[in-house]
Amino acid sequence: MADSNLSPTELPSVKELTAPELKVMLDRGELTLFDVRPPTERARAAIAAARSLDGEEENFLFDLARDTPIAFLCHHGIRSRSAAEYVIQKGFTQVYNVTGGIEAWSTLVDPSVPRY
Repeated sequence: MADSNLSPTELPSVKELTAPELKVMLDRGELTLFDVRPPTERARAAIAAARSLDGEEENFLFDLARDTPIAFLCHHGIRSRSAAEYVIQKGFTQVYNVTGGIEAWSTLVDPSVPRY
């Protein structure tokens, strides 16, 4: 669903999503999660439902309908915010950044995911 308050020249903004909100949305199958961290970081701590942005996964992302709800995750939420802003420029309209990243997930949702 596009932001109906936008003029035709305005882009939607990145929505912030807390780790507990992400958990609810993942459990309901309401969005696709992308982890923008490099393989070495994903090997340390990961969310099973997250897709990497390596090669084929990037193609998968850009083949999605532009109104598909998608979220981005990194260690603390900075790199993922940049990725979210980038895909908005490519026409995506329901884009989320996970505030606090995998660190927040480990602290607030799943303490079995290692912190680093």
